[in-house]
Amino acid sequence: MIAGVLATLGVTGYAQTKLSPFERKFIERGLVDVQKLDPTLKVELKYSTTDNFIKEDVYGDLERAYLQPMAAEKLVKANKFLKQEKPDYTLLVYDGARPRSVTKIFWKRMSHLPYNRREDFVADPARGSIHNFGCAVDLTIADEKGQPLDMGTIFDFFGELAEPRREAAMLKAGKLTKQQLENRKLLRRVMVKAGYTSIQTEWWHYNAMSRERAKATYGFIE
Repeated sequence: MIAGVLATLGVTGYAQTKLSPFERKFIERGLVDVQKLDPTLKVELKYSTTDNFIKEDVYGDLERAYLQPMAAEKLVKANKFLKQEKPDYTLLVYDGARPRSVTKIFWKRMSHLPYNRREDFVADPARGSIHNFGCAVDLTIADEKGQPLDMGTIFDFFGELAEPRREAAMLKAGKLTKQQLENRKLLRRVMVKAGYTSIQTEWWHYNAMSRERAKATYGFIE
């Protein structure tokens, strides 16, 4: 079924919908709108708002999340796995494919930090973020009312409390509750089961493939 949907998509398949410049670029590169594969997925692009770490809207009128077809199919599987455990829950996407031009903006905004510290927060555009190839997604879980589960921090919180590698210590110190940790583990469980990998510094970020493989397979989305 997914393959059939993918086969019908393309710029012409979105003819009845107003496309933003970024969106047209994504479609021309073969990326897909994740909600066309699974309408139950929720999308709230944080970089189309000021609710992000640079407090700027860098996406403009982009409202839909796009991924490479392979990554989108994995996301659909993850949402299916989630509903098997929690039928009233759904994945809530905060970001998908991201042009490298936006990563350059992020990099410039963090120029007050030393290089090695900057890379703790954003990818060096010269290497690129896996988002820049359409193979990474930032997300959380929404409950039956459509509200994000409590993960212990907000999205784009850059500090130890957001880092999966420090969860045990944060729980022991009373800075992370058992329920917050269980919510993170639920997200991690369904995403990993679907073929994504997590990272150790952000609970919300997942990769569908490595940076090296993504770059070789797809190249940068500028």
